[in-house]
This record gives sequence, structure tokens and C-alpha cells, in this order.
Amino acid sequence: MIRTVSVSIGNPPFRVFENERFSVPRPLRGDMTDADVPESHPRHDSLVTRHRIEAGVDAGITSRQGLIAQGRGEAFDYLLGERTIPSADTAERAAAAYFLLADHPVISVNGNVAALVPGEVVELAEVTGADLEVNLFNRTDERMRAIADHLREHGASEVKGLTADGRIPGLDHERAKVDADGIGAADVVLVPLEDGDRAEALGAMDKAEIVIDLNPLSRSAQAATVPIVDNVVRAIPNITAHARELREADRDTLRKIVDEFDARATLEAAERAVREGQSSDSGVASDGESAD
Repeated sequence: MIRTVSVSIGNPPFRVFENERFSVPRPLRGDMTDADVPESHPRHDSLVTRHRIEAGVDAGITSRQGLIAQGRGEAFDYLLGERTIPSADTAERAAAAYFLLADHPVISVNGNVAALVPGEVVELAEVTGADLEVNLFNRTDERMRAIADHLREHGASEVKGLTADGRIPGLDHERAKVDADGIGAADVVLVPLEDGDRAEALGAMDKAEIVIDLNPLSRSAQAATVPIVDNVVRAIPNITAHARELREADRDTLRKIVDEFDARATLEAAERAVREGQSSDSGVASDGESAD
């Protein structure tokens, strides 16, 4: 028999379902997973993440294609050892510095991001002063509103993307639609789980682009100003943590972090980690020091 105990765990709060064998955290808002997974299961985190994507589809937040994208990314994460490798952490620190130096940073949110890390992207926006903007390939008014409402339920005060009074040049699909005072006017854009063609188009607009992508060979990662080869469920909280640490730093310090970041070396280190195993990424130097 399962009983429900309301507790506050994580961001957002979770509801815990308990029985004699195990207890499983479930997000309080929307019950974003409907499966009881033992915490002792070796694939616990992976299974919970999958169920969040499934529940996102059921809630009209995530597209069915998002299920395929999640599986593809999970395969690369498995090869990385399901951990944040040193080069990714260096990239996450650089991303935080870019955010803090920006005049108008924006976090782009799609269905998978909304299902996996809604509270985390809201927190990152609060810490860095960034706007949140919904941007979808499979765009419908219903999905746009559902994602915006979901982010508001997780603490967002304003969500852009529904106005769609601007366009990204060179794109012929729905991802071209942006808010003119959001992504359209941004100088730094975080695009987690991005389509390669939009990543390239944003780069052509001279925007500093931070991409989270578990495939170091993808067009998105290759086009990024700051490629972060990490799982979004780890990367977003890590960027936030670095931003909190760096908030009091002067602009010269932040500029030094940005200037010393080497995107090519970061991608090469990530590719080695994928090809050779967990011990192959010795890190990318940051501030003249080893990242080990």
C-alpha cells in the first residue's frame, strides 16, 4: 500500500510516495513522473528524468519528438559517466561570466527544458537578471501558453515568447519567431537543447550563444560561443552556482574569465571523454590553473 507524505525537497517541492520497499520523490506541481522507481535502482536518476519527459508530453508541454531527443542525449550522458566533466564545469563558469557581463541576457526555453528544469531556469534568471522566453519548433498557441503557465507556476514573474513580433533571419520554421524585446534584442542567449540551424542563425546575428548539448559534435555545440557538454539537469544549477559565486566580482575579473575560455579546447576535451571514457577528460585550464 502506498501512502503520500508532503515534504519540501528540492526546487520545486516534491511529494514523496512511500511503501514498504522505497520512497520516490515526485514534483508537487503536476506530478511530473508517474512511476515508482526505487532509489536503489542503478538507473534511478535516468528513469525519473525519462518519466518527467513522458509526463511533459501528457501535459502538453513536451512534444513527442522530445522523447527521441531525450534518448539521444541520454546515450551521450552515459558515455560521459553521467557526470559533469571538468571542461564542462569550466564552460559553465564562463557562461555565468557572460550572463553577468551582459546588457540583455535571455534564456530560451523549449518543451524538454520546461519539463526537466522549470524551477532551475527560473532561479538562473533571477540570479543573473535574464529574461525567460519560450521558443518551439513544434509551436502551437496551446503549447506556448502551457509552458509559460508552467514556468509561472515555478516562480517566473514574466515569460516572453507569446508576442512573436520579431524573427531570426535565415530560418523558415517556427523557431524563427521571437519577441523583439526578448531574444531579438538579446546580446547573450542561453539555448539549452537547441536545433543546430537556429544556433547557427543566432551566431550570425552576433549574439553570444551559450549552448547546452551532450553531443560535442552537434552543429549547436560547434556553433556556440560557449558550448557546455553536460546534462541540462546538472548544467543549469551549475551555471547558477557559478553566477552566485561571481556576482560580486568586478568586470575585469569577469572579462578575464570570458577571454580565457577556449571553446575549441572544451569541445575536444568532451569528445575525448566520450570516445575514451571517464578518465580521459583532464579538464580545460581556467585562469591559468588546471581544472583537475
